[in-house]
Amino acid sequence: MRAANASLEVLHNGTVEVLGLLPYSSNYTMLARVGVGSDETLAVYKPCKGERPLWDFPRGTLAAREVAAYKISEAAGWGFVPPTVLRRDAPLGEGSLQLFIEHDPDRHYFALMEERLEDFPCVAAFDAVINNADRKSGHILEGAGGRLWAVDHGLSFHVAPKLRTVIWAFADEPFGDELRAQLERLGARLAHQGGLGGVLARLLSPREAAATLARVESLLIEDQFPSPGDDRPLPWPLI
Repeated sequence: MRAANASLEVLHNGTVEVLGLLPYSSNYTMLARVGVGSDETLAVYKPCKGERPLWDFPRGTLAAREVAAYKISEAAGWGFVPPTVLRRDAPLGEGSLQLFIEHDPDRHYFALMEERLEDFPCVAAFDAVINNADRKSGHILEGAGGRLWAVDHGLSFHVAPKLRTVIWAFADEPFGDELRAQLERLGARLAHQGGLGGVLARLLSPREAAATLARVESLLIEDQFPSPGDDRPLPWPLI
């Protein structure tokens, strides 16, 4: 917890220096150095003005969706989205800053599922909650000590069903007691307008925040993982 809090402090208050573009991104995604005094860290910077226009997501909103995904992961107790903040004073204007995770790019979901599939039910539930329209295999990282991380959540929280993911291994399986308790805790926090529900309403929109709570409530009623629909259940490219 102390390490996460320290990272958030630096991301919130540090001086941001853009180091260069990161490859293989459809939007402008940059590696940045963020520092406060002698404390510094690397971060992924996604400026709003670098977002490619999309027909189904309002322009300039993807960075806030990255932050909202971090808030959801933390509220449920999953902790697999790296610390992420919204900065309005970054070099290229408002955008998200997310702690950069050192990782082996070959160790993505399709490789990891063969060894540790039991570690992914919470990620599958998270994607259903945030209505993730773009869970590629390469958006799962294995960091230091084998810790799993999930990144790239800009295409999330739409009010219309858009779940597209490579993690369908748990389709129609029951949640189990631990995951159900995490979803119940998350639902309670989303229902609190003075807390997480209000935070999401400001980061996203009141309608999108309400839809997020509705998805949690629906998942709890069904008490099982969703199954793939007929309309594009997979992202492209897969990795």
